[in-house]
Amino acid sequence: MDTLIAKKLIDLNQKFYNQFGTSFSATRQKLQPGVQRILDSIGKNDSVLDIGCGNGLFLRTLAQRGHQSALLGVDFSLPMLREAGSADGVAFQEVELSVLRYQLSMESGKWDVVTMFATLHHIPSNEIRLDILRTVKKLLKPNGKFILSNWQFLNSEKLKLRIQGWEMVGLTNQDVDEHDYLLDWRSGGLACVMRTISQLMNCLNSHIKLN
Repeated sequence: MDTLIAKKLIDLNQKFYNQFGTSFSATRQKLQPGVQRILDSIGKNDSVLDIGCGNGLFLRTLAQRGHQSALLGVDFSLPMLREAGSADGVAFQEVELSVLRYQLSMESGKWDVVTMFATLHHIPSNEIRLDILRTVKKLLKPNGKFILSNWQFLNSEKLKLRIQGWEMVGLTNQDVDEHDYLLDWRSGGLACVMRTISQLMNCLNSHIKLN
């Protein structure tokens, strides 16, 4: 993907979450069942980094359960981070995810667990996504765990109705990668960029050794 197009899509997502972060957070006040199950797999002494932490619910829940090690949440949306607020034992930091390796360079080899829930599918360009995954590898301790989830919105007929044409944001299908979609959030007419799970897995499988 062209660098300028990728930057435009990153800006589009950032504008969306900056404008609708508070209302979006209001729809994310309960952990998804899959995320809930993950809580029990994390040891109380595991250091945990949550990339794309949003309103910080996952880490705040860990803290409430008596977690004993470092908990850090990073996100690019200040409104979402304001929703996260403050909690004993949890730190939150504003980070531009597309340049994660520069902003978290001091954290290399520090984390037992890195989580990334419903975040990677917002990132445009295979090159940027791979750079993020390579950064995650560097952030993890040896034998650390990376826990990743992505939104499979094409499984929902209701959500498929929200797909919009790229002309809404001055682009064409030729400008973006295959399997990229623009979705209407139905709140003020703004949209956010989504990638299908198949495209993300193809990206992972074709570069399985993240050297």
